[in-house]
Order: sequence, then structure tokens, then C-alpha cells
Amino acid sequence: MDIQSLWLRAQDLFGALDEHPALHAGLGLLLLVVVALVLGRVARFLVLHAIKLLSRQPALHWLNDFLHNKVFHRLAQMTPSLVVQFGLNLVPELSKASQHFLGNVALAFTILFQVLALSALLNALLDIYARTEHARTRSIKGYVQLAKMILFVFGAIIIVATLIDRSPLLLLSGLGAMSAVILLVYKDTLLSFVASVQLTSNDMLRVGDWIEMPQVGADGDVVDITLHTVKVQNFDKTIVSIPTWRLMSESFKNWRGMQQSGGRRIKRSLFIDASSVRFITDAEERQLTQVRLLTDYMARKQSELQAWNEAQGNIARLSANRRRMTNLGTFRAYALAYLRSHPDIQPNMTCMVRQLQPTAQGVPLEIYCFTRTTVWAEYERIQGDIFDYLLAVMPEFGLNVYQQPSGNDLRAGLLPGLAHAQRTAVAEPADP
Repeated sequence: MDIQSLWLRAQDLFGALDEHPALHAGLGLLLLVVVALVLGRVARFLVLHAIKLLSRQPALHWLNDFLHNKVFHRLAQMTPSLVVQFGLNLVPELSKASQHFLGNVALAFTILFQVLALSALLNALLDIYARTEHARTRSIKGYVQLAKMILFVFGAIIIVATLIDRSPLLLLSGLGAMSAVILLVYKDTLLSFVASVQLTSNDMLRVGDWIEMPQVGADGDVVDITLHTVKVQNFDKTIVSIPTWRLMSESFKNWRGMQQSGGRRIKRSLFIDASSVRFITDAEERQLTQVRLLTDYMARKQSELQAWNEAQGNIARLSANRRRMTNLGTFRAYALAYLRSHPDIQPNMTCMVRQLQPTAQGVPLEIYCFTRTTVWAEYERIQGDIFDYLLAVMPEFGLNVYQQPSGNDLRAGLLPGLAHAQRTAVAEPADP
């Protein structure tokens, strides 16, 4: 079969198509769609290949974020709809109404891929911002989510207006009557947005902060701040999601100030048995004078008390009229000197040993100081070492720690009485 015969058959085919306008238009549309899809594939390949070559340059490394979030992929997806939109004029036998309708559908797809491309662009910008120093203290994830929400809402309005061939302003004016419904539906979103703005602008919360919110079971590190929720990883590795607005309407504790100060507070009491508190004897006073941590205190206190007692004259001979050192006061001075000389206690922060109001459990002697480290494990070790030592050295001052009697204590106290009662019962003669 030669070329001339093929050409004649093609002319016959096109002539037959002229007699069937609908079939002619359908084949034209099918050919246009195929060409649009092929050009879309070609455009996607060329654009992505070119961007990958450019992203190899050190100054253009940010293009990798655009590729990862498929920004250029979404832009390339606009090619088929654009080809269809501008190629409808070339389709023969296509009516004006069909051409207008198909043009609106193609434009709607173009707008859809534009919205998706802008959403991917926001994600890419968020990834780029996450690598900056400001991202450690200022999270913009909530703002990006709000921007995407507004983008999708307006994109949906424009797409619907394009499909029904009406002005977007007409649909926007109709939203005014639905404002009450919209406010009700997006109440949590609006509250969370306002709370997110206040939290970030006032620097009340950052990613990595240790927060404590017992009412929601949160006690751990903030791992993510979004528009609607704040995710907290507790120390048992569980995840708690807190609505953002609750962080503004309810109170929570942020431990960032402690971490930034470089010292963590120790505030714990030793409960001393009140019956063991007494005046120290002269022999004990001479012995305590040789303790290195008490040398200055004992010398100052002895001179102070001697001067005061001498000023009282003869009435100081009575024990109740004299001032004397107590074992509790001396131990309090020793504990304070021990804390100030401890290498793990922060010297530039408050350090004191104070006596609180006596209770039914004894006399509380509170240790109040700050460690040099904020690391949890080290803090607990230092605190344990301090109280281990103070509990062990307390008997040197004639003091006892208050402890409620246990079963062994009761048993030890009752056994001698029971044994005596048994011996007495054996010794007594039986009744005749």
C-alpha cells in the first residue's frame, strides 16, 4: 500500500468525521487530553531534573526542601490543565457552551494545583525556618497551619465559584450570614490561635521546655507546638496532647527558669525529735570547738555569750538566767557551714538552714540551697549525699531524728513486759 492510498483513506476518514460533529469533537478532546498528559510528564521531568542540578550548588541547598515538599512537583501538575485550557480553541466542532464549561473545569484544576503548590511552599519554608536559631525559641508552626487553613478555604471558594461560573465575591458575601455558624465550628481554632500568639509573643513556652501541668497529666518536655495542640513527652515516655487554649486559661509550671539559672533548688526538712534538744555541756563545747567547720562559730558564740552573761552580774549564776548554746543551734550552724563548703552547692544563690514551726512529727530543720547543676540524676545524687551525711552526723550533737514507731519498735517494747509477766505467773503458786 503506497502513501497515496493512505492519504486518500485519511481524507475519507476526516470527511466521515465532518458528518458526525460530536464524534469529531470527542476525538479532538481525547487527542488534546493525551497531548496535555504527555506534556505534563515532560514538563515534570524537565523541571525536576533542572532543580536537582541546581540544588547541588551549596548556595542553593534550600532547593532540597522545595523538592522534599513537592513544590515543583505541584507546579508541574498545572501543565495538563493549562494545555487543555488554552487548547480548547483548537478542538473542531466544539460548541461555545462546551468550550466554556470545559475551560472552567480546566481552570478549577489549575487553581487547585496552585493552592497545593502554595501549601507545599509553606511546608518548605517551615522546614527551612526549623534549622535556624530562632526556631529553638519561637515556633511558627501554628501560624503556618492557620495560613494553610485560610489558603484552603479561599481556594475552595474560588474553585466553586469557577465551576458555577459566578464571582467569588458572591460566595464571600454569603459567608457573612454564616459567620455565627463558622465561629461556632471554629471556636477551638480561634481560641488556640489567640493562645498560640500570646504564648509565642510573650515567650511563655518553647520547644524543649520542661513543663508541669498536673490537671492534664503532663510532666515532661515540650516536643511540638502546633495551632491546636502542644505535645508533651512525659518522663515515662508517654505523650500528652494539651489543647493550646488550655495553656492560657489554666496555670502550668515551666522549669526553664531553673534550667537557665544553672542551679536547682534543694528544699527538704529533717524532723528532729524535740525530746533530744538540750543545752550542750562544757565537755561537749570543748569537743565541738575542735571541729573545723565550727571553729569560727564557736569562738564567736562563746565570746558573745560570755560578754552577755558577765553583763548580767550575780543573777547569771542561776542556770535559767544564763545564755548557753544548744545542740540544735550548734547543729544548725554546722549544717550551714557544711553546705557553704560543699563543692556541688551554688555559692551565689540562697543558702540557709532554718528551723520551722514544731509539729507533731518533731522540729523541722529545713535545708534550703541550690546545686551547681540542673541535671536531674546529678541533682538527686547531690541531695542524697547531703542528707545522708547530715543524718549520720546528727548523733554527734546529741540529736535524734523523729520516726514513728514501727512494728519492730512496738514488739521490742512489749517483749520485756511479756517476759516479766510470764516469769511472775510461773513464780506464783497455783490456787488449791
